[in-house]
Amino acid sequence: MKDITIQSNLKALQGAIPAGKIELREDSGADGGPSFAETLSSSLNKVNDLQKEADAAIQDFVSGETRNITETMIAVNKADLAFRLTMQVRNKIVEAYQEVLRTQI
Repeated sequence: MKDITIQSNLKALQGAIPAGKIELREDSGADGGPSFAETLSSSLNKVNDLQKEADAAIQDFVSGETRNITETMIAVNKADLAFRLTMQVRNKIVEAYQEVLRTQI
């Protein structure tokens, strides 16, 4: 099965935004909570974990280690839903970035 994890897709997107155009602070937010970069990174790691769990569930089902198709399908659907949500968030971030670029100074 083709590797479609979030980490591999994230590496492909790293070159999409020119260096020096956006600066994300790595420190805590103003209210003491996690910064946007930390929250985004944490969310991507969770989605990646769901993708890995789904891959493992598929491998277990195919190899015959488990015969429970319901749990396998639930794992796959969780990973699919998380990935779709992540893609929508990415699309909104790109859309906002493009809107900022179009802003007249």
